[in-house]
Amino acid sequence: MLYRKILLSILFISFSSYAFAQNSSISGFVKDSTATISGASVLLKNTKTGITTDSKGYFALAGLLKGTYTIQVTYLGYLTESRRITLKENEKLDIDFLLKRDHRLLNDVAIDGKTKAREAKESGFSVNAIETKKYANTTADLNQILNRSTGVRIREQGGLGSDFKFSINGLSGKQVKFFIDGIPMDVMGSAMSLNNIPVNLAERLEVYKGVVPVQLGADAMGGAVNVITNQRVSNYLDLSHSYGSFSTNRSALTGQYVHEKTGIIIKGSGFFNSSVNNYKMKDVDVVVGGVRDGNYISDVTDAEYVKADVRRFHDNYLSALGQVEVGVTKKTWADVLFIGAGYNEGHQDLQTGFDQNTVYGKVRRTNYAKSGTLRYKKDNLFTEGLSLSAFAARSRDSYKTTDTLFRNYNWDGTWYDKGYTEMGSGIKTIANIIRPRTYAMGNLSYVINSQHSLNLNYTLDRLKNENFNQLQVDRDSLPGLMNKQIVGFAYQQNLLENRLVNTLFGKYYHLGLERAKYINGAYALLDTAFGNFGYGIASRYKLTQGLGIKTSYEHTYRLQEAEEMFGDGLNLQGNPDLKPERSDNINFGAYYGFQINKSSFFIEASGFYRNAKDFIFPVPDVRSKLLKNENQSSVRITGFESEVRYNYAQLLSLTLNLTYQNAINTTKFGQTESYYVEGTYKNKIPNQPWLFGNADFTIGKDNLLGKDTRLQLNWFTQYVNWFYLTWESKGNPNGKSDIPTQFIHNASLSYSLQKGKYNISAECRNLTDHLAYDNFKLQKPGRSFSVKFRYFIQ
Repeated sequence: MLYRKILLSILFISFSSYAFAQNSSISGFVKDSTATISGASVLLKNTKTGITTDSKGYFALAGLLKGTYTIQVTYLGYLTESRRITLKENEKLDIDFLLKRDHRLLNDVAIDGKTKAREAKESGFSVNAIETKKYANTTADLNQILNRSTGVRIREQGGLGSDFKFSINGLSGKQVKFFIDGIPMDVMGSAMSLNNIPVNLAERLEVYKGVVPVQLGADAMGGAVNVITNQRVSNYLDLSHSYGSFSTNRSALTGQYVHEKTGIIIKGSGFFNSSVNNYKMKDVDVVVGGVRDGNYISDVTDAEYVKADVRRFHDNYLSALGQVEVGVTKKTWADVLFIGAGYNEGHQDLQTGFDQNTVYGKVRRTNYAKSGTLRYKKDNLFTEGLSLSAFAARSRDSYKTTDTLFRNYNWDGTWYDKGYTEMGSGIKTIANIIRPRTYAMGNLSYVINSQHSLNLNYTLDRLKNENFNQLQVDRDSLPGLMNKQIVGFAYQQNLLENRLVNTLFGKYYHLGLERAKYINGAYALLDTAFGNFGYGIASRYKLTQGLGIKTSYEHTYRLQEAEEMFGDGLNLQGNPDLKPERSDNINFGAYYGFQINKSSFFIEASGFYRNAKDFIFPVPDVRSKLLKNENQSSVRITGFESEVRYNYAQLLSLTLNLTYQNAINTTKFGQTESYYVEGTYKNKIPNQPWLFGNADFTIGKDNLLGKDTRLQLNWFTQYVNWFYLTWESKGNPNGKSDIPTQFIHNASLSYSLQKGKYNISAECRNLTDHLAYDNFKLQKPGRSFSVKFRYFIQ
């Protein structure tokens, strides 16, 4: 017995000593020059011990013996970093790694290798991630790039500068939010729009569908688009200009200067866009006959309408933006601190109302915006793993719409007198809208360890509104105030060696609202408030390194916007009775990516479900020729989408995608008490595509026409199946208005010299001159040509 006790004691002491000796650990972050790197491999050489960094770039290796180790960190596209360390007993060693890009390797890997875009696609959220590198020499704006993406449909009302409706999986308009580096785009001013921003200003585009991460701080019921700009701490200059059909000019500038001695960084960007937009309108009404004095028809007795092709005559557009930031990075008290200022303006002739049967000849709109910004970021604030990022902005947006002529215009430029203005008012109007805005956002994240992390976000958005007609002595101002507050909290798990990722989150939405409403012959100022909770989860499980499944769910709200409540002074009337929208959004999908030598493949398919209540939908008012948003009680959207991508090194890439979405009105008894089922119950939502797809092919060769050159061809085809313009159950089926099936082809050819320093490209859009429609059957430009020059140094 004594022998057994002694033996057990020796074994216990040995085991305790061994366990104590293994109580050492190594932890830290893996970064590049601008951000942390998730998915990097951290390995102790000549052992089986290793791990990959989590979404925050953090790693932790625990339970290690004392001794000397070589830590090796690898990540695709970066040089391998190795470091030899000596670990003592019970030591907790903190060590960070800074990886440098391997430019030689980047020339050999596929564009969509394990890049930031690929990482985003492999998250639990349903997200499209687009690297813009291959489009940098084209004349495309961000709208045109995004319109090639799965589940996205952008419906433009005309040429450059025209209004558009952005749709993600059937939810559109204000239900979708837009950001630049996580900051709401509309904070920067009205000229900062996706159809204005040249592709050169973006490095990557992320499209979140239905379920949106809390760090964006948004009430985005339909999804969100986040434009990621160049975040590298290095000197660079990107300057471009393009000229094309319809006297279209587009210039862009972005650059950065780093003063090495002081660490001060100056960042600047800007663009200039202009176009006459005098493209041909096909088969529209023009007037023949009548008594005329120039374009004025004084007697319409003998006049009649006939169909003809004419050019648009009142659609000039100009926009310009400039912004600059000055700051520092990598200081002990701040990883990033920048102060900035911006200014933008736009001038636009308006050719039509919400449909092309309403023609304008002198209506004009101008807008001006200025802003000041402050942003701050600090990792490991007070303690390891705690990070803070904050942003604040003050802006002032103003719009002016001039409608002072009592005329009715026709497509051939002729006009005759009528008893009201072009936009349907009984008085001459120079409508002004002034909207000062204060925005602030703070995001606090904490990495507990490699498996668990927390995130807290708070957003404040306060906007004032003033509408008035400057031609009236008594301006009869219609003031309003909107005060939004959104709080989001998320908890993320990285389990099973990062194969399973779960993100659970909750959000609180609050809206304080003051607005004027016409009651009993006078305006009364109403004060209301709204508050409610949303919640959700996003999960991803990797079956293998390249194969994964993911699902996400969110119960979310979308608060009303200023334009919906107060109008836009243009084609949209205000509606002070609107209620917030709410929706239950579900995504489920799978992806598979693999690489064979220099060939890489990525396949993704997903289904989605949206059940929206108090759905805000623009309804045409035939009498006033304006749109007015209303709460459609219930809309259900189901659908699926798929995408296949193939890349062969830097030689060629091919993307094919298809989207089907079925958005139907599930409002059975309408807004008032009634026993009669609505005639549009279970009808498809009109004026909205339900089946569409894209094919995008790129082939390019380095050094084909000389050393350090590249010749590249891009071909893009878009398919949109026909859809009804109005409710499918109303009217005679044989005479119903629809938007026909469309195939639109575009091609561009670019040539680069001196490793991309000098670039020239030529492009043709709508090669077959197909009659292209979009929103409310408004014709878009036919065949057009353009050429672009780009100068890039770094």
